[in-house]
Amino acid sequence: MENNIDYRREMALERSKELKGKIQDYLQAREEIPSGLERKEAIREQQRKIMECLDATPQDWNDWQWQVKNRISHTSILSQVLELSPEQCQQIEKVGEQYRWTISPYYLSLIDPDNHIDPVKMQSVPSELELDTRGSLDPMSEEDTSPAPLITRRYPDRLIIKVTNQCGMYCRHCQRRRYIGEVDRPADRKDMEAAIEYIKQNPEIRDVLLTGGDAFLLGNDVIEWLLSSLRDIPHVEIIRLGTRTLVTMPQRVDEELVEILARYHPVYVNTQFNHPQEVTEEAAQACDRLTRAGVVIGNQMVLLRGINNDPFVVKKLNHELLKIRVIPYYIFHAKGVRGTTHFRTRVERGIEIMEQLRGYTSGLAIPTYIINAPKGQGKTPILPEYLVSWGRDHVLIRTWEKKVLEYPNYRGDWTEENIF
Repeated sequence: MENNIDYRREMALERSKELKGKIQDYLQAREEIPSGLERKEAIREQQRKIMECLDATPQDWNDWQWQVKNRISHTSILSQVLELSPEQCQQIEKVGEQYRWTISPYYLSLIDPDNHIDPVKMQSVPSELELDTRGSLDPMSEEDTSPAPLITRRYPDRLIIKVTNQCGMYCRHCQRRRYIGEVDRPADRKDMEAAIEYIKQNPEIRDVLLTGGDAFLLGNDVIEWLLSSLRDIPHVEIIRLGTRTLVTMPQRVDEELVEILARYHPVYVNTQFNHPQEVTEEAAQACDRLTRAGVVIGNQMVLLRGINNDPFVVKKLNHELLKIRVIPYYIFHAKGVRGTTHFRTRVERGIEIMEQLRGYTSGLAIPTYIINAPKGQGKTPILPEYLVSWGRDHVLIRTWEKKVLEYPNYRGDWTEENIF
């Protein structure tokens, strides 16, 4: 018996050594992938520089309305922070003639000015690549799936309401850049009332997502009115709010907003962290305020070429998110939106990333890879193939280590008559 135990322990130790070897490449790579928490001091220095440029105080900086009012939309200020050349400024201004851009002071502070391919910079500073005319302004056909003002409906039991065209920062990969005007404005109150009335008249709707734009850019009074109006509808079970302010303007998550959200549970927040560099001390504090109030936060990363189309970047991002209690929910394949096609990857790359997550990290850190089917035909999960084949009484499965195994395929009360 003792010899048998020793043998098993020896085998377990050999297996542990083998498993350790499978993660060494990631352990080395993650040291070269900066998180916002690890760059804390560098970010603080950039914040001081930006406050000096804008003649602002720390009190101003922590006021989300100041952040909105002082979003950077001119190269004269941007070049002071990032030291852009005249040629680069000209390119940005040229793109700006066609596609609006603006960056919150906070999000600008996350950029490493010494890195010309900085992942935050690529998401926020216009590039001449946006002038590519391929793609569609509305690849999801949202205008054709709107049965009432502001509503997009693609599924039997849920829908979205686009409540504003305003964001804390206008992402260069935005799927709704057609929706962004030169003037920020919330949706018309009558249109919002019409959207709510549509939900009242359709009792199968149990899940409503408030988005835009960014739902958190609405005033607290409007957010409370929307939440209370929806919560008064008996068949609405779930209310979600889509926001990227946790990433681009975490100052927005103030105590008043948190108290409002806590009154209308169950309330969920959908957000979008795309790189570990965006997971900062301020973002962690904003997420902490929400989760302590009972709000569940799910992350919807967009797979972006040159930013996060790397399995180690995605893994580190998801680990950083879980540490601040944000659930990795989706990886979205980038849509073919005009002006953003340079961010798109091949689908195979997304599958490869999923292969490097399953088995190599905990299930909590593995989101679902999604392609939005063209013309608004809905989210389609894309998975590596783990089912190799099946027969009458067994299936062949492929494990995360690519081992092909036979697995029995019958019920416990199997007989010839009831196998199926």
